[in-house]
Amino acid sequence: MDLWSGLEHIVRDQEPLAPYTWLRLGGPAEFFAEPTTVDELTALVKRCHAHDLPVRLLGGGSNLIVRQQGVPGLVIHLSAATFAEIATSGRTLTAGGGAKLAHVISTAVREGLGGLEPLVGIPGTLGGALHGNSSSSGGDIGQFARSASVMTRSGEILTHNREELVFAYRESSLDELVILSASFELEPEDPAELTKRMQKLWILRKATQPLGRENAAYVFKDPVGSSAASLIEQAKLQGTRIGDAEIGDRFTNFILAGPKATSDDVIRLVELVRDNVRDRLGVELESSLEVW
Repeated sequence: MDLWSGLEHIVRDQEPLAPYTWLRLGGPAEFFAEPTTVDELTALVKRCHAHDLPVRLLGGGSNLIVRQQGVPGLVIHLSAATFAEIATSGRTLTAGGGAKLAHVISTAVREGLGGLEPLVGIPGTLGGALHGNSSSSGGDIGQFARSASVMTRSGEILTHNREELVFAYRESSLDELVILSASFELEPEDPAELTKRMQKLWILRKATQPLGRENAAYVFKDPVGSSAASLIEQAKLQGTRIGDAEIGDRFTNFILAGPKATSDDVIRLVELVRDNVRDRLGVELESSLEVW
């Protein structure tokens, strides 16, 4: 039987992955699928599980480096509307894991539900934000989560309630293959006041990040009691280049990928900065980038 029998309409071979990442770098996926329903997603995951084929989930691509040689196995992209639905009921907002975090935040603000607006300007999907527990000075997304529906690598669908969810700095217990949806309990507030607050926060974030450039990536998690950006500056590494990848002069915890940059340039630059900060300042930085 052909591996993708009955699923040929949603599976493609040798799909370039660079256009799906913010750095615009990397090779192709051996197989690439964009399911349109949960049933199709389940069938894909179970097929991979049965054939021991590696499977990965592609979110917004803002913290992803794809190696030049590409990715073996299946890469799943939840681009269909069924995975991005957003609804509110009273104080509860429910959203699909494929929904853009920006759309979730704007919906909450429009409906007069406060709590998520400090996360404005953080790129990616809701699923990615929950998996990495996206945070800002106003708190993290995990503190508002009340339940999450997930799919395991064997294709089983589970629901985790609040008491089962664990969130820490830039990480969570949600490490299954797919976060299908999640619900949040938020605070009723005046939509006009929430909008003003969100706009102010957006202006502040825009001043500290190269939000206008999609070929940029946030590199390191902030160590306890310090910031990765300040450590990079203390080590005098701003503007450091390898190939056509460089550490920003102004936004020092971001890597900027020029038109001739390669994934290897970025990976080597991350290692160079980490090694220099450790050797000069005695601090071990942890990368926030995922390498495929």
